[in-house]
Amino acid sequence: MCALLVTPARQDQDQELHVRTLSVPEYQAFLARTPAASFLQYPSWGRVKDLWRSETIGWHRPGGQIEGAGLVLSRQFPGTRKYFAYLPEGPVADWSDPRVDRWLGPLMRHLRAAGAFAVRIGPSPAYRRWDAATAKAGTGPGRQISDVLATEVDAVGAALADRLRTRGWKRCGGEDDGDAQPRHVFRVPLAGRTLDDLWSGLNQEWRRNVRKADKAGVETVLGTSADLPEFYRLLRITEERDGFRLGRSLAYYEQQYRVLNEEQPGRMRLYLALHRGEILAAHTMISTGSRVWYQTGASADHRREVRPSNALQWRMMRDAHALGADEYDMRGVPSTLDPDERSFGLLRWKLGTGGQVVETLGEWEIPMDGVANTALYKAFQAYLARR
Repeated sequence: MCALLVTPARQDQDQELHVRTLSVPEYQAFLARTPAASFLQYPSWGRVKDLWRSETIGWHRPGGQIEGAGLVLSRQFPGTRKYFAYLPEGPVADWSDPRVDRWLGPLMRHLRAAGAFAVRIGPSPAYRRWDAATAKAGTGPGRQISDVLATEVDAVGAALADRLRTRGWKRCGGEDDGDAQPRHVFRVPLAGRTLDDLWSGLNQEWRRNVRKADKAGVETVLGTSADLPEFYRLLRITEERDGFRLGRSLAYYEQQYRVLNEEQPGRMRLYLALHRGEILAAHTMISTGSRVWYQTGASADHRREVRPSNALQWRMMRDAHALGADEYDMRGVPSTLDPDERSFGLLRWKLGTGGQVVETLGEWEIPMDGVANTALYKAFQAYLARR
């Protein structure tokens, strides 16, 4: 989703933008005017990622108000005084502006002066969208979502991708999947819809499973930090069952929960599904401005027939709607449409909510000018590949 800012007068538009470090209050004041910003661009995320150095920056005209901003995470390359600069799902800028150098030029100068040898950004515009019916109809052996004609192509995202390529930026993770952040996500539109509309948008299997959970006596409640160890225990069970590994510790989730809720109470919520007094599923949700994300889900191996995860998701969607969110972002989905692929099960489950597969613009990288920076960038990529 592109953050469109107030359009200034013509003479102001032609003025060069400058980048400077912002205080946290300045940065938060800007975010208050841009409710579509990702939670990964909030100051709290810099505190979650405490192994990275963080800085909040802003774009402005001389004497003018802040027009764009970004949370920069910097990781030092071992044995050097150089840094890899990363703006996850950011910066928050007017990406519809065709004069992209007005934004990228000041950013690169600022980061180079701070010791960056390379930069990664995650521009906010979407690229393509597929509604649930279109994605489901395109399933088949060996099929990828990119093989299916998109329901919608975002003009801003397509144009920005071309502008980045012509300036030497490289898309991370190839053309099908993401890198640090997922390339393909699943979003359920909420704006302008009633709860009855959301219920009708669920497919028959989802509605049946939600009813089954209710009939079985599954109770959905908000947990607290004291429930995080149980959430983590269930997450390890889920990772083993579904064949993935997030690589996060319990301490990481405890810090995330504490830091996000210190920034704003209720920013991160832990939802629990209980049956006969036992926690069978636990999901986390993050909300900022006009957006809500389902972040991480975990569930037990037993009593899956009472459908605790369906009950939790329906509760979370209703709560997101009550918060006034424009959409409920269920985060990453695989690019495969092959029903025989193990990872397709996650996409199939999310398709049942009636939302959309969204291909984001993805993450883009570029080394700073100079032979030394290019060599260091290549060494850094090799270093990451060995980890």
